Amino acid sequence: MTVNEWLNLIFRWTHVVAAILWVGSTFYFTWLDGQMRRLEEKKDAAGAVWMVHSGGFYTVVKQKTLGVAPGEVHWFRWEAMATFLSGFSLLTVVYYHGGLMVDPIDPRVSPVVASVIGVGTLLAGWAIYDQLARPPLVNNGAVFGALGFVLAIAVAAALSMVLSTRATYIHIGALFGTIMVNNVWMRILPPQRRMIAAGVRGEPFDPAVAAAAKRRSMHNTFLAIPTVFLMISSHYPTATYGNAYAIPILGVLILIGWSAAAWLRRA
Repeated sequence: MTVNEWLNLIFRWTHVVAAILWVGSTFYFTWLDGQMRRLEEKKDAAGAVWMVHSGGFYTVVKQKTLGVAPGEVHWFRWEAMATFLSGFSLLTVVYYHGGLMVDPIDPRVSPVVASVIGVGTLLAGWAIYDQLARPPLVNNGAVFGALGFVLAIAVAAALSMVLSTRATYIHIGALFGTIMVNNVWMRILPPQRRMIAAGVRGEPFDPAVAAAAKRRSMHNTFLAIPTVFLMISSHYPTATYGNAYAIPILGVLILIGWSAAAWLRRA
C-alpha cells in the first residue's frame, strides 16, 4: 500500500505539472493566433503582438519563412508526451491495479476484462476520431462537433453497462487525452517537420498542410477543458459519477467545457 501511494503521488504530481505546461502553451498559442488574425484583418500583416511580463516587454511577429537554422526552432511536444505517459501510469495504478474498474457490489465483468475494455476504448476511440476528423466531414464544424458529442455519450453509456461509473468517467477523459496527444505527435508534428524542411530548401509552406495541423490543434483546445472536468470528477462523486444521472451530467460537463473553450478562443 505504501508503494502504491508513492506511485500514485509521483504519477499524479507529474501528470498535473505536465498538463499545466501543455495546456498552458496550447491556449497561449491559441490566444496568439487570434491576435495575429486580428492584425491580418486590419491589413497589418507586418505588425507584432506586444506583451509585458516579468519586468520586460516582448514582441511576437509571425514569420512567413524560416529565418534560423532548424536546430534553433523550439518545439512544444514533450509536455504532451509527459502528460500522457504519467496519466496512463496513474490510470494503471489507480484503476487497472486499484480495483476501481468494476462495481464491487455488482460486477458485470472481471477486473481484467474491464481493463482490456478500457485500453481498447482508448485505441478504438482514437482510430474512429482520426477517420472522422478528415475532410469533408470536419469542414463542417457544427456537424462534426454534434457527431463527436453523440459518439462520446454513446461510448460513455456503453462503458457504464460493464464498468463502474467512476471508471467510465475517467476513461472518457483518458480517451480525450489520448486523442489530444496523438493529434500532437501524429497529426501536428509531422506537418511541422515538413514546414521546416520546406523552409530549409527555401520553398513556401503548403497552406493545406498547415491548415490541417491547425485544425487538430483547435480540436485539442476544445478537448482540454472537458478533460480536466472529467479527471477531477472522482473527487465529487455525488455531483458526477455517483449521481443517478451520471451520463447526462457527463454530457453537460463536456458541453460546458466546449463552451468555455469557444469563449477562450475568442478572448
